[in-house]
Amino acid sequence: MYIMFTEEASAYIRERHFVARAAGAIKLAYDTEGCGCAVNGVAALWIMDNPEEDDQLARSNLFTVFYDPKQELFFEDKLTVDRRPGQQSLVLKSSQQTYNPSMRVIDRRSSAK
Repeated sequence: MYIMFTEEASAYIRERHFVARAAGAIKLAYDTEGCGCAVNGVAALWIMDNPEEDDQLARSNLFTVFYDPKQELFFEDKLTVDRRPGQQSLVLKSSQQTYNPSMRVIDRRSSAK
């Protein structure tokens, strides 16, 4: 899996999640919490203290990004994370589709609780 971050998305993530606290791992997640069942979910970026034991490393142009290999089937091999001007969320897309037009970045680090 390859995840490309645009300059706009990169600046948004850095300013909001890494200026005050540099440590953390980014995880592309297929978040099913509150969605009803495991096949109904939304793409999200989680900022975590460390990757989970089974997480795999994705290739990326800017960040170190992990993902759960069991969730890989929900995504294409090449993804782009972008930001629309003025929006407080990101867009996850591929050349074929938009996965989430308002993707949230959720800080799950212990220091964020």
